[in-house]
Amino acid sequence: MTEPPYLAAVRESYDTVAADYTRLVKEPAELDPVSRALLAAFAELAAPLGPVADLGCGPGKVTAHLAALGVPVFGVDVSPRMIELARAAHPDLRFTVGSMTALDLADGELGGILAYYTTHHTPPQWLPTVFAEFHRTLAPGGRLMLAGHVGNGEHLRPTRAYGDHPVSYESHLLPSDRIAELLHRAGLVVTTRVVQEPEGGARRQSGTFLAYKPE
Repeated sequence: MTEPPYLAAVRESYDTVAADYTRLVKEPAELDPVSRALLAAFAELAAPLGPVADLGCGPGKVTAHLAALGVPVFGVDVSPRMIELARAAHPDLRFTVGSMTALDLADGELGGILAYYTTHHTPPQWLPTVFAEFHRTLAPGGRLMLAGHVGNGEHLRPTRAYGDHPVSYESHLLPSDRIAELLHRAGLVVTTRVVQEPEGGARRQSGTFLAYKPE
């Protein structure tokens, strides 16, 4: 499969901001109580089912958090620099460079997938491909947690981020109903949907979806 053109901008941007991103982004223990509870719920659901992939893992902060909760987890990110930082910070965990559009994983290999604030960089026309990869790599009964920014279809084109570095990625803030519909079309069953209003300095709504692949 030919790599989608948007991935080059995502890779280059996160390679550029990686060090300051790692410094500026909160540790999972510093998240709000609802976000922490949702991660704990996912960990409880997914831990008994086999390996869990943290897709778009960045520097591995959430990967390590899940591992501390007893989840057999590994991280995947499109940014080689992020993977370098993750490996340095968490040498006991496995991290690999890869893309959600074409995962180097066998069919049904995963007991769980976490996509934590990563899919909003995916243009809407590519989300069916990404969600199809989620479905393909999950084992029957496998669990998915997808969390990220939601909105009313806004298309954001920031030029600088995380320490005022230049970036060229874009963000697509879809309504939560649209995301749930696309997950359903991919063959995944959404069991929980939580939309959180901005607070504590946040500027955008966030949405979290818990789903599973039917047996």
